[in-house]
Amino acid sequence: MIPRRELLRRGLYGAAGVLAASSPWLVSLADASAIAGPGPYGPLLDTDENGIQLPRGFRSRRIATAQQRVPGTDHDWHIFPDGGATFSTLSGWIYVSNSEIPGTGGVGALRFDGGGRVIDAYPILAGTIQNCAGGKTPWRTWLSCEEYPGGYVWECDPFGRAEAIPHPAMGRFQHEAVAAEATERRLYLTEDVGDGGFYRFTPDRWGDLSTGLLEIAVVDERRRVEWTEVPDPDPVLQHGATPTRHQVDDATPFDGGEGIVVHGRHVFFTTKGDNRVWDYDVRRERLSILYDADQDPGRQLTGVDNIDASRNGDLLIAEDGGNMEIVVITSRGTASPLLRIVGQDESEIAGPAFSPDGARLYFSSQRGEGVGVTYEVTGPFRGRRRPARRRLARRLL
Repeated sequence: MIPRRELLRRGLYGAAGVLAASSPWLVSLADASAIAGPGPYGPLLDTDENGIQLPRGFRSRRIATAQQRVPGTDHDWHIFPDGGATFSTLSGWIYVSNSEIPGTGGVGALRFDGGGRVIDAYPILAGTIQNCAGGKTPWRTWLSCEEYPGGYVWECDPFGRAEAIPHPAMGRFQHEAVAAEATERRLYLTEDVGDGGFYRFTPDRWGDLSTGLLEIAVVDERRRVEWTEVPDPDPVLQHGATPTRHQVDDATPFDGGEGIVVHGRHVFFTTKGDNRVWDYDVRRERLSILYDADQDPGRQLTGVDNIDASRNGDLLIAEDGGNMEIVVITSRGTASPLLRIVGQDESEIAGPAFSPDGARLYFSSQRGEGVGVTYEVTGPFRGRRRPARRRLARRLL
């Protein structure tokens, strides 16, 4: 764990940077209400020089290519980049990215200056196994999830100063992703197997994930959620122990849990086996299906995977397969493509994450060009923060 004194020095306690102060997701929509429709950014145009189709006003940039030196640094970018997130710095921001390599893994980081130029690249985790997605904490650490049956959640310092450590109390299972809900001081986790659980973890002390209560969701016929304690969060599977998802007899199975994100008091997560996006309403303790490809005449979103939310609450879902798109679902219930990668059908899109001001989107084609490529897209994203100079000018006028 990063020392508490260091966290306090950085001013990292509190929910700033993870949750928006307000959210359009005030109530859950009816089951499977989101369907294909006109998007907020208009149709996609022809492919650009990077093979990406974007709406008018948007541009893409290649940031890093796996097994090659990151331009301007002495660091080679990792293979199979997957889940990611951004963290603000005094003069710019950091983008962290997992490495989902079978049998090995890790996490790399890119540091940007205030103008978006890469000024450093470095590892923040090594020696782990198949790091898939993860999540950021309100105290600005990165939780990297190992996606194999004996996997842990590893807490990493995006600044690269503190050693990463595992958190067995958060469960030993085939982790996919984790998201923090700061109001009730809990974290929610997905499990990437066909009968995976939907979990929540309540730490004994907020900001310290070394101890706490791991529970699994039991959903009734009216989609009300009850949480039941997992008796043995850290089972020794090679000795015949029962996996966490099977320790509670009536736990509800989910068909391949994938990405997860919190916005307002809602926890959104995806399941790839049935191409669904779920909405857990924290206040009402009720689960609904926000999107179901089988209920969408346009089947806009398939191969659901990583998920992120813009500052205004738009959900961005990356496709593993499908049409190699990042799809936007708005609070009005429309699903539309934000971008499409052309000519990389054997890959998947991973790690969507906005820069802290919401003006830039980072993501990777996990197996693009065989080993992985990481991109940046800039444009008129909804909810982006205006530069301070422009805000001042508007006030003076």
